[in-house]
Amino acid sequence: MTQYTKPLPTPDDFDKPYWTALKKHELRMQKCVDCGEIWFPPTPVCPACLSHNHEWIKLSGKGKIWSWVFFHQLYFPSFSDEIPYNVVAVKLDEGPLMTSNMVECKNEDIRCDMRVEVFFDDVTDLVTLPKFRPDGSAKPGS
Repeated sequence: MTQYTKPLPTPDDFDKPYWTALKKHELRMQKCVDCGEIWFPPTPVCPACLSHNHEWIKLSGKGKIWSWVFFHQLYFPSFSDEIPYNVVAVKLDEGPLMTSNMVECKNEDIRCDMRVEVFFDDVTDLVTLPKFRPDGSAKPGS
């Protein structure tokens, strides 16, 4: 595996189930056992009813582009070869909104309400990042 030089997350005991699931190529988020709310990012209480009673559920990884932006300013030297790069806000089919990057798609082709699916990018032996690609772009056997 090539050395990964971009910033990496620092998982802690609280969000460990999220990062562990990504490593298994699963997208999991918290769901409130009391009211049914699904949310992201991980928090100790349900943002809808403030319950501490939750479980980690597997999501489809499908959704649609809610918004996006292109970064032209270089904030980290490790991104220099990718300027301009995209950051997308994806509204997952199950409800939560999450930000990431779009792959397998030209920046100029990104559109609001574009259907997308999660892509698991194994950037190191320990970290997998969720990114998104146009829905249906998965190749048979991948």
